[in-house]
Amino acid sequence: MIPRPARPSATLDAEAEEFLTWLVVEQGRAPNTIAAYRRDLVDFECYLKDAGGAHQRSDSRMVENYLARRRSEGLAPASLARILATLRGFYRFRMDEGSGSNDPTAGVQRPPIPDRLPKALTEDQIDLLLQATAGPSAVDRRDRALLEVLYGTGIRVGELVGLSLGDVEHDTGLLRVLGKGAKERLVPLGRCARAALDEWLDVGGRPQMEPERWARRGDAEAVFLNQRGGRLTRQGVSLVVAGRGRRAGLPRSLHPHVLRHSCATHMLAHGADIRVVQELLGHASITTTQVYTRVSMEHLRAVYESAHPRARPRPA
Repeated sequence: MIPRPARPSATLDAEAEEFLTWLVVEQGRAPNTIAAYRRDLVDFECYLKDAGGAHQRSDSRMVENYLARRRSEGLAPASLARILATLRGFYRFRMDEGSGSNDPTAGVQRPPIPDRLPKALTEDQIDLLLQATAGPSAVDRRDRALLEVLYGTGIRVGELVGLSLGDVEHDTGLLRVLGKGAKERLVPLGRCARAALDEWLDVGGRPQMEPERWARRGDAEAVFLNQRGGRLTRQGVSLVVAGRGRRAGLPRSLHPHVLRHSCATHMLAHGADIRVVQELLGHASITTTQVYTRVSMEHLRAVYESAHPRARPRPA
């Protein structure tokens, strides 16, 4: 990969700032999404300035040359596709607002992205992972509840760290989750996840990590705390999952999203309706959920070929 020259800090032009504001206010895009869009737009504007151009004079050739330059720097196809989506959204916004008459991205082909099936843990590996949290300490209780909730509900790590005590409906066994685009949904807590969460919230769990004085507003309502008494962060959850995975002796470094993949894959393998899984995961489109049916079919084929007498290869 060719290293990129360092870019000086740059501010976006007024139209690009308006576009980002529109994404936040009208589309409800998450802060991480906005940050990625901002990086893409800043870098493209720097490229245009270096080339002696501007948004008003940009054309498809300039967009294609920019993408080719980023590709030569070793950028992955998925990242190139995201950059093109950012630019396409911005230029369409300009046209809708009447400040632009052409879309230079209209004729640019989206970079092909190779299919990558999500890698799920096996059910035995999930058991090993959860066994690695056995223990009576507050940290053990927290980590056990964290893993049980991630695997039992399939929620995203950002949704997990955003949970507040009022989002747990103990009577109904439901979890109120704020997903992408500030969309709220109710997720059922299974028996194991509910028991682990109750144990964490009981006297020997979360109260043991509460500080004498809360450092930030909102920490007092957080479901999951770090050992300093603050709201657990995404990075904190990643460290917990990876650490417990190592303790369980699992063969690869684990990321919290693997538990979301595992939840969906195992539910479909056990006969869950794909629409139910879509609702559980908070997918806006059923096509996002359908990737897990391919994972399940691969598992089904492997089981079939190993079990059916006329599917197994003949012995040498």
